Amino acid sequence: MPETIDPTRTPLGEPAAAPDEIPSTKPELNKTVFFGSAGVVVAFTLFALLAPDTAGTAIGHVVGWISKYFGWWYFALAAALIAFVLFICLSRHGRVRLGPEESRPEYSMFTWTAMLFAAGIGADLMFYSVAEPVSQYLTPPTGEGGSVAAAEQAVTWTLFHYGLSGWAMYAVMGMALGYFSFRHGLPLSIRSALYPIFDKRVHGRLGDGIDLAAVLGTIFGIATSLGISIALLNAGLNVLFDIPEGRGAQVGLVVVAVLLGTISAVSGVDKGIRRLSELNVLLSLALMLYVLFSDDTAFLLNSLVMNLGDYLVHLPGMSFDTMPYDTVENGDVGVWKNLWTLFFWAWWVAWSPFVGLFLARISRGRTIRQFLVGVMMIPFGFILLWVSIFGNSALGRIRGGDAEFGEMTNANYAQGFYAFLDNYPGAIALAALATLTGFLYYVTSADSGALVMGNFTSRLPHPMADCSIPVRIFWSFAIGALTLALMFAGGDAWLTTLTNATIIMGLPFSIVLALVAVGLHRSLRLESFKSDSVRYSLPSAISSARLVGATDGNVRPSLAQRLRRSVTYPTAEDTERFIGTVAKPVLDEVAAELCSHGLTSVVQETKAVRGIAGVQIHTDLGDAPAFVYKVTPLPCSAPSFAVGRVTGDVYFRAEVHLAEGTQGYDVNGYSHEQLLGDVLDQYDRHLTYLHLVQQEQLHAEVPENSPSAEDEVSGADR
Repeated sequence: MPETIDPTRTPLGEPAAAPDEIPSTKPELNKTVFFGSAGVVVAFTLFALLAPDTAGTAIGHVVGWISKYFGWWYFALAAALIAFVLFICLSRHGRVRLGPEESRPEYSMFTWTAMLFAAGIGADLMFYSVAEPVSQYLTPPTGEGGSVAAAEQAVTWTLFHYGLSGWAMYAVMGMALGYFSFRHGLPLSIRSALYPIFDKRVHGRLGDGIDLAAVLGTIFGIATSLGISIALLNAGLNVLFDIPEGRGAQVGLVVVAVLLGTISAVSGVDKGIRRLSELNVLLSLALMLYVLFSDDTAFLLNSLVMNLGDYLVHLPGMSFDTMPYDTVENGDVGVWKNLWTLFFWAWWVAWSPFVGLFLARISRGRTIRQFLVGVMMIPFGFILLWVSIFGNSALGRIRGGDAEFGEMTNANYAQGFYAFLDNYPGAIALAALATLTGFLYYVTSADSGALVMGNFTSRLPHPMADCSIPVRIFWSFAIGALTLALMFAGGDAWLTTLTNATIIMGLPFSIVLALVAVGLHRSLRLESFKSDSVRYSLPSAISSARLVGATDGNVRPSLAQRLRRSVTYPTAEDTERFIGTVAKPVLDEVAAELCSHGLTSVVQETKAVRGIAGVQIHTDLGDAPAFVYKVTPLPCSAPSFAVGRVTGDVYFRAEVHLAEGTQGYDVNGYSHEQLLGDVLDQYDRHLTYLHLVQQEQLHAEVPENSPSAEDEVSGADR
């Protein structure tokens, strides 16, 4: 039988460390992942720069093969992950916290939202919010271009490519990384999310291979986004300062952005990435609202409601529409599918390790339901507003008679965005604001990418730790070099080369992403047995009798005895005395009894809180998850009605913690027998949990129609 996996402990059986318990050891370079990924990136960059035509042709051939044989896979994966996210969010798994039970969010809702949005969407949204609606209107995949039907579908296609399907990929990866790292105590890396499938092998070469695939997919996804950003910024500088569009300006932009991104990445999340993310959102809101109220506001709001309805109605059909029979006027519909849907799905997949890890890094302490609702709804709400306002404004201009604007936008997406802004009052100021916003998005993506890539290629002492500064600097420059290589390899058709490279690099990791969802579901299902174990363990009447405050020898306390404990607010001295005279002797007694039965059980002090040390018992159960019971002092603000009953403004609870964190109840004031009963209750529940996990694994390993299946289960029960 494979090793039993406890989704609430580290591989050593210890609960995940709290932020104030981060070890002081330094991060180490994972040489296999770092040098393997760096070697591939350097080799590809040199190949693309030295033989750009050959590189572009080779990329085109490979993407044609992928589109023919694996295009269906991208569609199926995107649809399946939406269903998976919806299932997890609505199920009881949504109550599980990304961290110990006592953990709480580190960032405010606004800061968290700004960071997750700016990391996942950048200047490419500005680029495509005008370009794609115009392109889908003039050359739709099916139907007549330039018609009313094409106008209605154009923005819907854009929302489809930027909507819930992609954010589901980010949500699955971020949820898995946050869950396994902060609740499971595993490293904040892709390999950790596959622990339920591959067990301890994720710590060896298999895990290195998984992280290597994640790094390669991620850096090509980032390079694609940065290439689009460079083209947009180059067009903006041409409008503002008459700087010609071309390789010279693009190289200069890469150098400047890499230098600024390196400075931001070195400064860390709080000082650099956080502030830039908040500024990005504010500038984007200002630009969007200006367009909304400077144009036909009523038309744009009506279009917004229509676009949302069309998107929600057609999402299921669009998600599964691989277009096997459809054709377009200018050729095979496969050309359109490669340039749009397949590219976007591969792009989201390639970005999912980067954005997922970043989301997990900033989401410790949130419940899975809070995380999923935030990740799926808040960014999409902004995208809906942005795409609908900009897209319908552009379509309204074309349908109003400005056909030249449509043709120019369809030929050069970057120039089309600035031509769109030129139609509004204060066009120069708008172009400057758009260029600044796009540049900040570029820097944010570059610095976030360098930080996350560095974390992927390092062994970190704790999930909240970051890689060393030299590693961040290397990846910052590597991202810039690869971006230029991909743009040079494409020549005039650089956008097609970027999309093709993303489709290629996204394919291997799309399989990993599917396995991540399977592993996460398996682990969450095992964790659900924790709550089931309460129903199947000791009768609640017996447990409650032990927990309500009865004195020694009494099974049921009197009313006075129960109320006495409810109006008592222990001081620090009271709590320290309780831990030393009641909690530790009880745990010593339990440990001695367990040791007499051949189990290894030790009692240890835990980290002091305001000078008061807690105490815990740790019982090793072999391959099964260890039993951990900890009594932890917790300072709390005294309620207003407790005036006169508490010394000072603070009293101390003695909360019970298991491997997954706090259980939310206070044992301060329990008698020896009461606390002993509670420890034994929790031990019984832990054994019941192990029994349920074992039965689950037996049913998974032995076919239901096997003659020996029933006998094996019965034997396990005995």
